[in-house]
Amino acid sequence: MRVIVQRVLSARVEVDGRVTGAIGPGLLVLAGFENGDDDTGLAWMSSKLTRMRIFPDADGVMNRSVLDVGGEILAVSQFTLFASVRKGNRPSWSRAAAPTVSSPLFERFVRQLEADLARPVPTGIFGADMKVHLINDGPVTLFIDSADPE
Repeated sequence: MRVIVQRVLSARVEVDGRVTGAIGPGLLVLAGFENGDDDTGLAWMSSKLTRMRIFPDADGVMNRSVLDVGGEILAVSQFTLFASVRKGNRPSWSRAAAPTVSSPLFERFVRQLEADLARPVPTGIFGADMKVHLINDGPVTLFIDSADPE
């Protein structure tokens, strides 16, 4: 599992001109899955995201988590995180899990985030053509891969 996480002042996702999920201050999480991802990796990623100290404290030091600041999380499925660009100019998506695998993984990941955050986690619509709007705060943008937890 891979995620791009962005600290945001606000974010929303639209499908066909309709807002399907929106948050105020918190985290926008773009999540991609590959074959072999499992609930252990989902739980690890959720714990990492909800406890990662990337929000400023009173002194401006990144010392607080999304839990500490009472922030929200917007989760969006993003199969392109497993693109390979080694050959030619057209990305290959062969490492990305098929929708029949990744859709249930995404749903379980969102449920895990909701449990860890103790609040609902809005999302986009899996597999839809989505428009994601955000105001990046900082900017703070991180890439996390559950197969390579640094």
